[in-house]
Amino acid sequence: MNLIVLLSVLLVCIPLGAMAWSVLTVDKQGRVAVTDLLSRGAPPAAVAPASTPSLLEGIGRRLTPPAYVAFLDRLLSLAGRPASMPLGKVLGSKLALGLAGVAVGGWLAGIGSSPLMKLAGIFVLVLGYFIPDLLLYSKGQERQKAMQLELANTLDQMLISVEAGLGFEGAMARAGENGKGPLAEELVRTLQDMQVGRSRRESYIALAERTSIPELRSFVQAVVQADTYGIAISRVLRVQAKVMRVKRRQRAEEKAMKLPVMILFPLLFFIFPVLFIAILGPAVINTVMTFSGQ
Repeated sequence: MNLIVLLSVLLVCIPLGAMAWSVLTVDKQGRVAVTDLLSRGAPPAAVAPASTPSLLEGIGRRLTPPAYVAFLDRLLSLAGRPASMPLGKVLGSKLALGLAGVAVGGWLAGIGSSPLMKLAGIFVLVLGYFIPDLLLYSKGQERQKAMQLELANTLDQMLISVEAGLGFEGAMARAGENGKGPLAEELVRTLQDMQVGRSRRESYIALAERTSIPELRSFVQAVVQADTYGIAISRVLRVQAKVMRVKRRQRAEEKAMKLPVMILFPLLFFIFPVLFIAILGPAVINTVMTFSGQ
């Protein structure tokens, strides 16, 4: 009886909630205005046919609030916008995994009478919808850490190139060509932004916005200020490279100081009990056998 009631509630509430969500979140007037502006002045024959999105992608875009779409786009930007995970595919996969989580969570909550099973059903429901977010966040964190590790060496290479006679953009191009990893890709993308007509200031600010590394943001701010006030870029690079090396050494020292605390819990729960059993076990057995008269 409980399972029938639960399924009835799910079959009624979920479609009604989805319809209300789609009506409240779709900005129809804004979409019409943007389409009108983009198509103004273009002949009909010059309009390229747009790729038809999948059913899940279309439904996911309609059901997802614009603020949450912007948040997912930010996660994709931090993750480097992998070709296998475009924004539309992420929205569609979130909808599919959310529906699968609803089905599995409802099944677990229906077959279990204990509160623990119902709680597990709710957890599976929520987890199914937010799995793509967790994957993007993890990939973005790994990418940002790799960029942070490469930053000091990249600035040293750029400093050597500038002092050898190259310009700042030439040093960036040399570091992007010779380097490997996400930071080199970001430098190449910044140069491509300049080549397509974007200003240097906008390209540098876009580079800072695509990352979450405080050191890289401070470096971009220093470069923008140097370009604005006419400061020698070699001096800026020399100071920034020295600061990055100091911060890299400080991060290494910080990790070394945290190491004893991180080792403490494995020692207490995994190593010390085994040592106590190996050392005190025979003595305890002999004591028990002695007092028992055996």
